[in-house]
Amino acid sequence: MAYPGRFAEQLIADRLDRVSLSFLADSLEIRRGGVAANIALGLARLGHSPVLVGAAGTDFAGYGEWLRAEGVDISAVHLSDTLHTARFVCTTDADQNQIATFYAGAMAEARRIGIPQVAARTGPFALVVVGPNDPEAMLRHTEECRHLGIPFAADPSQQLARLDREGARRLVDGARLLFTNEYEAALLTERTGWTENGILARTGTWIVTRGAEGVTLARAAREPLRLAAVPTRAATEPTGVGDAFRAGFLAGMLRGWPRARAARLGCALATVVLESVGPQEYALTADDLVRRIEDAYGPRAAREVGPALARMVRAPVGSVAG
Repeated sequence: MAYPGRFAEQLIADRLDRVSLSFLADSLEIRRGGVAANIALGLARLGHSPVLVGAAGTDFAGYGEWLRAEGVDISAVHLSDTLHTARFVCTTDADQNQIATFYAGAMAEARRIGIPQVAARTGPFALVVVGPNDPEAMLRHTEECRHLGIPFAADPSQQLARLDREGARRLVDGARLLFTNEYEAALLTERTGWTENGILARTGTWIVTRGAEGVTLARAAREPLRLAAVPTRAATEPTGVGDAFRAGFLAGMLRGWPRARAARLGCALATVVLESVGPQEYALTADDLVRRIEDAYGPRAAREVGPALARMVRAPVGSVAG
């Protein structure tokens, strides 16, 4: 939903212990989403063959077929017999601030899914992204990856608020990649009780997204790599922007690109999604991505990715590739 005013104008500083507000929204749109599905779709559109692992409800059929047609393997999705698919109800104000409520629904059954069983059906994984999900499922999948020797990325996101110290440590320890935004980075040090250096000593690369300020990639005993964001032509709606960055970054990393090159692709895809309403409604072309990368990072950066993106970017469903 879109609220034309500003949330901040309705908040009274000395009354925040008793908030009772209603915002009259101008519009209501129901769109496909979900962190795992957003990332998987982005990877598919960039030429990969992602396997979506999660739990959905009996209302998932149409969405699932749409994802399958887009190139996402949905064979590992567990379907609940009784619960609806998770829903994120979000209101965005004129300053792009958001107030949201998340209904977990069938997500609670994700703990029934085993990575070994999925890998036995689909073949070995190059990487498992453990994103925000049922907390028990997140911890189970992390432990299974360690046991099987599968590289994994930890992306706790909103679920950091649900994890205690032991859970946060178990989720992060040994991750090849760790994704957070700025606020989550601070929360992660508080939750784990580890310093930033302590976290870096237990992970590979820690990627911190910073909105309009870009992204920082840190590794133990090395200078952090800082990249500016790709400028936006017209910011429209921020939902799914972080997922898009992850999809672009992972798409590059899985092809063996250097971290900086992969992060530039992530930033470009994030801006494409920022200019769209909904996390999956964007149109993607190689020429547009290359142009954005050149504008933000220069001709050399564009030349580094141009030929590869021409091969990677998947033609939209229903179109004919020339």
